[in-house]
Amino acid sequence: MQIHTDIEGMALALEWAAKGMYITTPNPRIGCVIVKDGVVIGAGHTQPAGQAHAEIQALRDAAERGNDVRGATAYVTLEPCSHHGRTPPCSNALVEAGLGRVVAAMTDPNPLVAGRGLAQLEAAGIAVTSGVLPEEAYELNIGFFSRMRRGRPWVRLKSAASLDGVTALASGESQWITGPQARQDGHAWRARACAILTGIGTVKTDDPQLTVRGIDTPRQPRRVIVDSKLEISLDAKILQGEPCWIVTAVPNAEKEARLRAAGHDLINLPNPAGKVDLPALMQELGRREINELHVEAGAKLNASLVREGCVDELLVYLAPCLIGAGQGMFALPPLAKLADRQKLAFHEFKQVGADVRILARFIKPEE
Repeated sequence: MQIHTDIEGMALALEWAAKGMYITTPNPRIGCVIVKDGVVIGAGHTQPAGQAHAEIQALRDAAERGNDVRGATAYVTLEPCSHHGRTPPCSNALVEAGLGRVVAAMTDPNPLVAGRGLAQLEAAGIAVTSGVLPEEAYELNIGFFSRMRRGRPWVRLKSAASLDGVTALASGESQWITGPQARQDGHAWRARACAILTGIGTVKTDDPQLTVRGIDTPRQPRRVIVDSKLEISLDAKILQGEPCWIVTAVPNAEKEARLRAAGHDLINLPNPAGKVDLPALMQELGRREINELHVEAGAKLNASLVREGCVDELLVYLAPCLIGAGQGMFALPPLAKLADRQKLAFHEFKQVGADVRILARFIKPEE
């Protein structure tokens, strides 16, 4: 494959980065392509945490092909790391390999890097370019950027509804409003998240597993349950399999001990009203290296998360049907005036099977 421009080189690196969509957490999804005389001589993407980063994979790939990388150009979707974390610095490896030029989509928001990687490359005599397809690179790692800049994950709240905004009948029946393609697409969004959050209401009503199914992924996202009074049944399906994080506000020593004995982690975060402090929970999840948080909850918890300013983006599937009276997406209180409404910006529309998928982002003041 011939690469003629930096845009083409970075576009290919982004394709490689996407190959790591489900495996890199808590690290960002990075791709690296090494080009010499217009020819791709090595490529790779970041492996699971503790394993090789994209640049190392690309250098290994070039070596395995018998290619000499000296003087070549490396296209990397994020600034090469310059610190020793779980793995050695990638910037060192690029210098030692004798690269002639490095093109980065954008600088790393990690305070441990933040331009130092590019500066190290320049100091070693390597030509550096930054800012090639930065928006695409940002979208691929929007959760990592959120955690690095705000100390909390990017929160995506998913809902499926009829065209009149109904998510379930008054009885609670909701399977299935949307079609199989939309449901499969929803599992792909689950798979890319680091954690899936729900509330005790959904656990009691639907008894969900909240696992990824039908998607080829080597890991399951962590499951987080907001359960202020620790009402969860020890037989709940969500407690099967990998341990959960259960967030409470009211102590229950006996039940907590039983849940801990089963491997689950109890997090006590009460607010003054005796409910879970949701903003504090977002910070705690950031501390636990959660980049993207996928929410699948009921109208009450959805409304609380929105009201507390915890939600960044809505992932809404709309089915071409009308249901009438039933349950809605958000149990928000009535407004006194229209000017007080929550404002969002449409980010993406896509038809998925018979349904429509909408991504809409909350318009927030600068944080």
